[in-house]
Amino acid sequence: MGGLFLDEDHDELIKKYRYFLKDSIRKTIDFSKTDQSKGILAPPLEKSHNSGVDVIDLPLLDWEEYYDLNLVHAIRNRKSHRMYSEKSISLNELSLLLWATQGIRFVAGHNAFRNVPSAGCRHALETYLAVMNVEDLETGIYRYLPLSHQLILQDDLKIVENRLRHQITKGTFDQKFAGESSVTFIWTAIPYRMEWRYDMAAHKVIAIDAGHVAQNLYLACELIGSGMCALAAYDQEYLDELLKVDGEEEFVIYLAAVGKL
Repeated sequence: MGGLFLDEDHDELIKKYRYFLKDSIRKTIDFSKTDQSKGILAPPLEKSHNSGVDVIDLPLLDWEEYYDLNLVHAIRNRKSHRMYSEKSISLNELSLLLWATQGIRFVAGHNAFRNVPSAGCRHALETYLAVMNVEDLETGIYRYLPLSHQLILQDDLKIVENRLRHQITKGTFDQKFAGESSVTFIWTAIPYRMEWRYDMAAHKVIAIDAGHVAQNLYLACELIGSGMCALAAYDQEYLDELLKVDGEEEFVIYLAAVGKL
């Protein structure tokens, strides 16, 4: 009897999670009652930061002058890499990767049009970086500020490189390559940015948006002769605590390790 109960429970969970992947929920929502329809101000386009924190300007170049790669070649050669050389990534290269994944083209009202698509232009993701081998950057955890194309160091505490590598490896269930990269991207979701417009239909499209971001990173890595591997298996609570996010209004949703080949 116990095994049968567990099987039935498992079947119900399977149905529940498959339902999450569908869009049936959209037909059950009264969109006139969303916060957007109520006239409530849209949430900020990016998280705020303390005015006294050091802000690092990223180079924003005419990338076409620096890199020339056929898109067909990039798509054909895209693959997941889990072994990296000891060569560091330059600040210019990191700037390109951030521009490609969350860079902003222009802002119009409460919308920021970026280099990746997002449902309703809501862009519920924030980008954190576990920097371990990037030229001109100290080891540590940074957050990307897309509106100004800048970085801020998340903590005044100086993190020893080996300690950070250990933390990232531990936070990805001992997937060693995640801590052997030059930089590991950690994307969080702030779900209310999407819920403000879509209510209960928000969550599936947040996951889809994360896929858009990761694919752009794969292609941009081809451009700079680097490899990456996306990670969807991680210790949720451990990484949320590492980034000092609350796990409810903001939480880790996806990662990607990047390093030179």
